Amino acid sequence: MAKDTKPIVSFEDSFDKLDIRVGRVIEADIETRTHKPTYKMVVDFGKYGKRISYGRFTKHPAEEVKGRLVLGVLNFEPRQMGPVISEVLIIGVQYPKAESGEATFVSPAANAKIGSKLF
Repeated sequence: MAKDTKPIVSFEDSFDKLDIRVGRVIEADIETRTHKPTYKMVVDFGKYGKRISYGRFTKHPAEEVKGRLVLGVLNFEPRQMGPVISEVLIIGVQYPKAESGEATFVSPAANAKIGSKLF
């Protein structure tokens, strides 16, 4: 039997309000001041600027993270993560067989243009 999903919402009241765009990680360094190890990533969104994101993508080596295309939600409020502030949410899903919260990236399958909007 299929699991129930969250309640139905309209496109206009949900997805249409999110500004999700393609960015390229230009820096990725381990951050140890957060509750659990995370990467501090500087992500270039082209004409939308460079933003800092902290995320638990640490199952990926830093050299694999740098240069990666990612999807980021640009219009969420910055989020306090211990002593640091994440300016953009990078979208991910649970890393296979990893502890809760460890993520892998949701990325374009092709070399999409930086700043492109998810639709």
